[in-house]
Amino acid sequence: MRKTVLITGATSGIGEAAALKFAESSDRLIITGRRKERLDELASHLKSNYGTEVLALCFDVRDRTEVEKHLGTLPGEWREIDILINNAGLAAGLSHIDEGDTDDWDRMVDTNIKGLLYVTRVIAPMMVSRGTGHIFNIASIAGKEVYENGAVYCASKHAVDALSRGMRIDLLKHGIKVTNIAPGMVETEFSLVRFRGDNDRAAAVYTGLEPLRGEDIAEVMHYCASLPDHVCINDLVIMPKAQASATNTFRKNK
Repeated sequence: MRKTVLITGATSGIGEAAALKFAESSDRLIITGRRKERLDELASHLKSNYGTEVLALCFDVRDRTEVEKHLGTLPGEWREIDILINNAGLAAGLSHIDEGDTDDWDRMVDTNIKGLLYVTRVIAPMMVSRGTGHIFNIASIAGKEVYENGAVYCASKHAVDALSRGMRIDLLKHGIKVTNIAPGMVETEFSLVRFRGDNDRAAAVYTGLEPLRGEDIAEVMHYCASLPDHVCINDLVIMPKAQASATNTFRKNK
């Protein structure tokens, strides 16, 4: 049965991979992102290669007014959202708490926590009214552990972990599933954004091991979304074989 899937942060990484994966199932896609050119390119690719219906919405999840403007006024045929993938998120900077850039902190809190909340606040009532739906929150292994130089990022992903558990309880009586996905190392634009475009530092993060790909996380979400209606995966931690925790990896070059 064809579903309507809303994916935030769809212009790269896990979000883009999820769009491609669900398009394979001929699901209808609402894709959002801040970069209009890339968003339009993805929409065109999905339509021409998969023949799926796509609604592309360019806005920043950090802006509550924009979230409400774009998602709160969806055309009638797009309002029956079956799956929400709260993927938009980022890490900014890598420094001790006494040396942290407060602008970086604001970006992480505003995107990873508040952006997720703004989107969910608009979409959840639509699911409640239908008595069905599935929300995926892309958290992180950083929401399970804390590591040096990552206090604020870890705090933001711990918040996502807690919100996922709270949402599951709040939405239980409405028949809505909530799945928290906590990936380890995934090679996307994550490190490039964290290091402000420094390609060498970003590449070094994955040197000597094979990280996860966005496609791996998309595959897991698609599996969870395809399970029988009475089955819900509440919480899922996924890491590459070469990683055992946030700070324990095996690198072949060592």
